[in-house]
Amino acid sequence: MPFQPARRRFVGTSAALAAAAALPSWARRGEHGGDAKVFRHGVASGDPLQERVILWTRISPATLRDRIEVRWRITQDPALRRTVASGRVVTDAARDFTVKIDATGLRPGTTYYYQFSAGGTHSPVGRTKTLAAAGLDHARLAVACCANYPYGFFNVYALIAQRHDLDAVLHLGDYLYEYANADYGDGRPLGRVPLPDREIVSLSDYRERHACYKGDADLQEAHRQHPWICIWDDHESANDSWMGGAENHQPDTEGDWLQRKTASIRAYREWMPVRDPSGWLDVSPTALRGTRDGRIDPLFRSFRFGELADLIMLDTRLYGRDDAAHDPTGQKYTAVAADDPTINDPRRSLLGFDQEAWLYGELARSKQRGATWQVLGQQVMMAQLSVTRGATLSSRDQWDGYKPSRDRLFAAAQERQVHDLVVLTGDQHNTWANDLTANPWDGQYDAATGRGVVGVEYVVPAVSSPGLAAADIPEQSAALKAGAPHMRYVELQLRGYGVLDLTPERVQGEFWHVDRVDTPSRQETLGSAMLSLRGKPGLVAASGASQPKAAADPAP
Repeated sequence: MPFQPARRRFVGTSAALAAAAALPSWARRGEHGGDAKVFRHGVASGDPLQERVILWTRISPATLRDRIEVRWRITQDPALRRTVASGRVVTDAARDFTVKIDATGLRPGTTYYYQFSAGGTHSPVGRTKTLAAAGLDHARLAVACCANYPYGFFNVYALIAQRHDLDAVLHLGDYLYEYANADYGDGRPLGRVPLPDREIVSLSDYRERHACYKGDADLQEAHRQHPWICIWDDHESANDSWMGGAENHQPDTEGDWLQRKTASIRAYREWMPVRDPSGWLDVSPTALRGTRDGRIDPLFRSFRFGELADLIMLDTRLYGRDDAAHDPTGQKYTAVAADDPTINDPRRSLLGFDQEAWLYGELARSKQRGATWQVLGQQVMMAQLSVTRGATLSSRDQWDGYKPSRDRLFAAAQERQVHDLVVLTGDQHNTWANDLTANPWDGQYDAATGRGVVGVEYVVPAVSSPGLAAADIPEQSAALKAGAPHMRYVELQLRGYGVLDLTPERVQGEFWHVDRVDTPSRQETLGSAMLSLRGKPGLVAASGASQPKAAADPAP
């Protein structure tokens, strides 16, 4: 049977009622110096630039009629003695009592500490870091995706929090899942039933689900210690979403897709430390903001890590994706012939043609300014997935289902002389390290020499969503090894995260696997480390884990 990524295909129900998320145990104990009742969802930072960074928190109000003044400050030291910026803002029910500050006037490549206060109470102290302007010769990023609350504990986030030398955490999507409990993971045995316990459809539903996830102590700690750079995948709205709909959206029972998509995006922008278009959260919570033919204000954006790398974050889901190809029975999860006319139609796009043009411009600008590495953060596997040496393709949901989009990207990279392309991918719930090439089976690609390689891809495992069932692994692994020479490392079951370590000479991707998610654990194992040398794309095995960087003090 063809390989199919392990993903849920069920449909839940919808309703609309909000409730408070349960407090994590550490918050009830009052650790980290924060008031557990007022700041029950912790603090976060994100979208760092060279002179600014987003700071985030949420106030739990006494009543929904409150208007709450919140003060913030950012300092040079964890004891909060040397303030460099401060201010105040008012929040209320219109933005679900979330607070988002774009703190400016900061120094490049510098670690800062921050805190919020409201009504005489204080939040936990957070730590963040701006991006370097020049002279950066070593960058380290953690890379995560696919955190399913009822499927298990977020041990991965606890381990990421302990890595104090990270420049940032990249989250590649499926930060949360939209299902009712037991539709995709039953949290009752673990005490992790997601709230609300129904499929989320309305704005209040999405807000409550974000609150539930951010009640997790390990997720809060990873946010508290590091700035995050995030992009959504499909489950932040609904399974297998695209510009005009989703597999897990039924208009006859769940209403208009554009309304649901807009609700999910608004809640995401309220609850995540991402930089928003000017005035985005100032409109009515029920207004359609930035929609045109089903499109929305873009979340794709880029970040400069000195002269070492440009990180380009892509939206392969909601902005411009056409619907995936279907077979004659209406299915899109069966294998498809490589010459299928729909997946080869150049009029279709995974990104949308304006996002494609923006991406090609970003690649050109990166080369023109002399950045060493061009790194793409995105959702679905770019490498070809086939167990028939390319005669059929196993997934229409990935770049395989939009072949001209991939061909255009590879051509644009070659035309712009982008020879050090690195792609970071989530979504799969498995671990993969792939050489990227136009066709792994046409004789133009050679794994030993790197001939025909356009770039490399690291597909990171899930935080807690399930991989392949153990009984299926031997057959699937054998089929992949026999027919996929460009797939240099494959692990189909374990959960974990990635570390991307960049120097001017090489990029190294590491896959760290956790021993379990059915109980809290801090055990991890290096599954594989694969590197690619500058100017010589193609993956080779590294001798071991990369060396940590010097790190500033963690948040207390």
